[in-house]
Amino acid sequence: MQDCIFCKIIKKEIPCEKIYEDKNFLAFLDIEPVSFGHTLIIPKKHIVWMKDADDFTISEIFKLTKKLMLAIEKGLKCDFAQVSIVGEDVPHFHIHLIPRYFNDNLPRFPTKKYKDGESSEVARKIIQKIV
Repeated sequence: MQDCIFCKIIKKEIPCEKIYEDKNFLAFLDIEPVSFGHTLIIPKKHIVWMKDADDFTISEIFKLTKKLMLAIEKGLKCDFAQVSIVGEDVPHFHIHLIPRYFNDNLPRFPTKKYKDGESSEVARKIIQKIV
C-alpha cells in the first residue's frame, strides 16, 4: 500500500534502525519506544490484521519473534520481553517486542472482574465460534 508507513520502510523510502531482515520479514526499533530496544516485527507483504495472514506467515513471524525476544533479553539484559499485537496505530500487521524489567514501573494491563455466571457465558460465545 502506498500510504502505509511500514510499506515505505520496507521499500527504504523511510529510514529505520534495522534489527533483522530476510525475504519475508523486517524488524526495526520503534521510533516512540515504550522502553529502549522496543522492536517492531512486520511481514514484508502488506497485511492489515493478523487474522488476515496465512498460516505460513503466522508460524514464521512467531518463530522470528522468539529468536528476537531471546536476543533482546540477552543483549539488553532485561528481565523479559513483552509481546504485544495491537495494530491500531499502523494498519499493517506487526508485533511489538518490548524489553521489560521487573522494577520498570510501566503500567500493566487493566483488569476487570466477572460477575456471577458471566465467565461461563463469555466462554460459551467464544467456543461456539471456534472453527
